[in-house]
Amino acid sequence: MNPKTFKQTMIASFTGLAIFLTCIGTVFAAQADDPFLTKQSNLQQIHMSEAWDVTQENTGMTIAIVDTGVQLSHPDLKPNLVKGVNLIQPSLPPEDDNGHGTNVAGIIGAVGNNDRGVAGMLWKTRMMPIKALEADGSGDEQKLGEGIRYAVDHGAKIVVLSLGLNKYSAYLSDIVKYAEERDVLLVAATGNEGNRVKYPAAYPTVLAVGGVTENGQIDPRSNTGLEIDVVAPWNVFTTGLGGSYENKDGTSMAAPQVAAAAALIWGRNPEMKAYQIRQWIRQTADDLDASGWDSSTGYGSLRVDRLLTEPFSLDMYEPNQRKDQAKSISISKKTAAAFAGGSDTDWYYMDAPYDGTVNVTFDIDPGQTVNIQHTDASGVLTSKSAQNGQTVPFKVTKGRSYIQLQLKDRSFSSMVPYQWTTSFETYRDPFEDNDKQYKAYVLPARSQTIKGTFHQYHDADWFEIPVEQSGSIRVTLSTDTARIDPVLLVQRQGERSVTVDSGDDGVTESYELSEVFPGSYYIRVTNVKEYENPIVGEYTLKIEYNAKLIDPNEPNNRSYQATAVSLGMPYNGLLDKSNDIDWYQFRIEEDSYVQIVVSEIPSQVQIYMTLFDGTLKSMAGSMNDFADNQKLSGRFDPGTYYVKLTSNQPFDNRMYQLLVDSKPLTGGYSDIRGHWGQEAIVRLTNRQIINGYDNYTFQPDRPITRAEATAVLSRAFQLNKLRSIAYSDLSSTHWAYTYIAQAAQAGVIEGYPDRTFGPDQPVTRMEMTAMLARSLNKSGKLRGQAPFSDIEENYWGAGLLKQMKAEGLVGGYDDGTFRPDQQATRAEFVQLLAGALP
Repeated sequence: MNPKTFKQTMIASFTGLAIFLTCIGTVFAAQADDPFLTKQSNLQQIHMSEAWDVTQENTGMTIAIVDTGVQLSHPDLKPNLVKGVNLIQPSLPPEDDNGHGTNVAGIIGAVGNNDRGVAGMLWKTRMMPIKALEADGSGDEQKLGEGIRYAVDHGAKIVVLSLGLNKYSAYLSDIVKYAEERDVLLVAATGNEGNRVKYPAAYPTVLAVGGVTENGQIDPRSNTGLEIDVVAPWNVFTTGLGGSYENKDGTSMAAPQVAAAAALIWGRNPEMKAYQIRQWIRQTADDLDASGWDSSTGYGSLRVDRLLTEPFSLDMYEPNQRKDQAKSISISKKTAAAFAGGSDTDWYYMDAPYDGTVNVTFDIDPGQTVNIQHTDASGVLTSKSAQNGQTVPFKVTKGRSYIQLQLKDRSFSSMVPYQWTTSFETYRDPFEDNDKQYKAYVLPARSQTIKGTFHQYHDADWFEIPVEQSGSIRVTLSTDTARIDPVLLVQRQGERSVTVDSGDDGVTESYELSEVFPGSYYIRVTNVKEYENPIVGEYTLKIEYNAKLIDPNEPNNRSYQATAVSLGMPYNGLLDKSNDIDWYQFRIEEDSYVQIVVSEIPSQVQIYMTLFDGTLKSMAGSMNDFADNQKLSGRFDPGTYYVKLTSNQPFDNRMYQLLVDSKPLTGGYSDIRGHWGQEAIVRLTNRQIINGYDNYTFQPDRPITRAEATAVLSRAFQLNKLRSIAYSDLSSTHWAYTYIAQAAQAGVIEGYPDRTFGPDQPVTRMEMTAMLARSLNKSGKLRGQAPFSDIEENYWGAGLLKQMKAEGLVGGYDDGTFRPDQQATRAEFVQLLAGALP
């Protein structure tokens, strides 16, 4: 049967929701005498020879293989098999009629050192075959769930799931939780389509395994993403049907290698919990890509030798006490770590694939509360706290964000282990609420490309295009994840709709209306009805509309005919004649930061934009150089301005868009008006002590870094003497090097014991206070009570706070706290400094 036919057979087996088998294999080891050992190159990759020097078996635990069954009479497997079950035909034994389950079983537990065939990673073990898939490898979530539950209820400690589907299932999620609550480790393959991690591997407590080639590179067919944990060899040589042996490949063959490794270490440490075994495998993996966890290879490649020889760490992420030591974690997984005590802080970072929400849930001693500070990719700081079992959400923007964790009880002196689950929800797209046809989001009648999401249960997105001129429309719907099986509906108002769903999961759908007439046309975008849950992913809707267009702004070929532009409103136009010129006029009422953007420029067209003042004196010019957009921006005084547009060639099949946006400036910044720190920011800006960013923003609520704070103090107190400094993370070309050298000479700041400075490390409120106190030559005082309710008498900064509070230089919050470990914002730092300067 060719691969295409096999796939179609599996899909047809149950209403379009197939569980696809995902296979693997190759190796060499010296201790076993099995004749095909030299063909098992995967064993060499995972250092099995060294591992066998430690142990070769685990007969005290059962490993369940939920698959197509196992050939029960295979001479290299039979001694290591225990009673299983056939869920497809309950009256029959779990005999393999496909071969896939037999492949998996050989990797785990083909009898070793028996002068026969191949050697399993466990020479002696207990494997429970559970047949949950049909002969063609297809199945459904019901049988998969039954298989996992049977394994758990019949004593299995490890369950291997070399299968997967793109659909999230609440039913399967509950089964996975059932296994976790009973301390059973689930190990699953990520899938072989070069797409997102499949379920059940994608559930937070399942150990998700991808595949690597013999040269240690992730195989391009191995599914990757937010939920991957580790990778293992893609190619294997293993047992096959009829007592045979064969080469196999895929993540299906990688997963059982990790399961077998788990059995080896668990057999030597039976007191350990499933989550600790899971963490131990992550801890000892061989890092392949970026340091720490990454979305391609997880924590790295399986190393069984390290697993059996490297001590288990309660916190594999240490040292991570500072932001510059933050460790990478998945944004959708359950992990484990520990606080060394109340003074210990744990820093992590995560990379969000889209804007959205990260939900954080803690599993910790019920008597403890965790303080959480989250800084997203745009610099916004959010502080929350959570207790055992409580879930707290944090808004995130696409990109890297940081999380700092610390016990609320700073005085606690014992180690506190914790587990925490992170889960990600994609953003609500800007076209919502458009789940019904009468709520359809109205799009302009032009060619365009938009992105949307299925952020909620049974999400459906309706769009309306009010066509004013006859022409044609082609609609294309694509997605970046196989968890979306896109369905497209197109309908002219009052006429019968057309539904397009010809492809499988992740496959692009398209439809063309060769002739459209004036009227409203509706487009509905959905996932297939079986995939009703929210999806982490985006779809792209491309609309190509070809019509004879008319410029709505004509006549505007002369400056005195200029189209008056309202700020913040888009204007569409055409340059459809060789001598066509489009003039626009806008007015600025106060000192402002202005952006003039021309977008949607057709391919191969260059638009020349010239800016004039109210006297028609040329101020600036721009050209798009064949890109589809261009802009002019800067600080504008109050007055009237003109924009003139011309092009290198006429075009009439697509309208450009002109947008003039203005943000009033206060003190030269566009984002401080009305902010509580406005007065102090303007004052210190005028004294050239502080400055903002190139886009005329100050970002007052962004955490201030050590480099920024040092530079501000150096300017404020006119420090001009330099001290020779040498920090491993600070070169002489760093923008703040001179300021830091000046502040070091003045004793205002110093580095860390590990000879780093941490220039991008956020400054806490206590550090901020201490830096200012040193700049003012204040050493603190010992007498008097602590000025804030959360400051103990023996706190290192208590004396400084007493003096600074007594002199009116520092204040706390309305509840009487100071919150010394909370990150200081740029506005807080400026406000504190302004109060100290004459």
